[in-house]
Amino acid sequence: MDILADVLAVGGVRGTAGARIEAGGTWGISWDARCNAAFYAVTSGTAWLCLPGREAQQLMPGDVVLLPSGAEHALSSAPGVPLAPCGGCGGNAAMENGSVLRLGAGAVQTHILGASYEYDRTVSTQVMTSLPQVLHIRADHGGNCLDDTVRLLSRELAYPQIATAFVLNRLVDILLVQLIRVWLAKHPDEARDSWIGMLADPVVSDALAKLHQEPARGWTINSLAAELTLSRSTLTRRFRAVTGTAPAEYLTRWRMDLAAIRLRDSDDPLDAIARSVGYTSVYAFSRAFRRARSQAPGQFRSAARATERGPARPQGLPPNEATTVIPAGLPRPPRE
Repeated sequence: MDILADVLAVGGVRGTAGARIEAGGTWGISWDARCNAAFYAVTSGTAWLCLPGREAQQLMPGDVVLLPSGAEHALSSAPGVPLAPCGGCGGNAAMENGSVLRLGAGAVQTHILGASYEYDRTVSTQVMTSLPQVLHIRADHGGNCLDDTVRLLSRELAYPQIATAFVLNRLVDILLVQLIRVWLAKHPDEARDSWIGMLADPVVSDALAKLHQEPARGWTINSLAAELTLSRSTLTRRFRAVTGTAPAEYLTRWRMDLAAIRLRDSDDPLDAIARSVGYTSVYAFSRAFRRARSQAPGQFRSAARATERGPARPQGLPPNEATTVIPAGLPRPPRE
């Protein structure tokens, strides 16, 4: 069971290539806090990344940086240069439609691909929300796979062809996973307090794999420990030390995430949804759901359908191409 792939898929994490920044001379742009995670890959030249209250970081060719919370930030040719607001210089429009954003008056020296990652706010078990404010992976620490993907991005940007937008979006998705892999390997201390950090502990990782593979199974601490050939006390201690919660509590939250998606995106009756996440009665399921979401399942379904149904599809892609892979046991949302 690939736990990270499962959480990314259920969480609706989806990358979209944004502004292609071409900059030269003295330049700077400030970005307001954004709803989605922001990502940059420097394919040539250099830039400086500045966030309020943090020391400026220089970005070199081949560097990639992820701002999981979409925090307010600035990119510039050097710290302290005047900054143009993103709205006033076409930055927001460029991020939305993937166009070229020209900054500075000098000859182009720096090329940066900007991107964003959306995720489904209905799902509480998210990778993005557990990560630090900034993940900066330098080119000389990236490893061959990450370096190769950045080079592919650079070539695709330098020589655009048919379906370049499609290719860029897929590469952006790949870059996210590769960036997380490298960050987990290179910065285990930082990763320890995040959801990703759970995967570094073999006992907890194996336990999570069991729970994710069969979320509807009637798991108890005894049956889970037996599956892992561990004592109950060892499993409980290790799991709580790494996750801050007991296996049963984690499983309940994951079940409620799966149920919330199904309530929003299907017309399945409550008894079918309850059984799919391990509850033998609608009453027990409704009580658990209300505790987790502060709403009864029916109220949640009505409220969710009155608002947007998850992240919007990337521009320019037909519905069948933009739909995230849904794990077994979950219905696909209807096409619009």
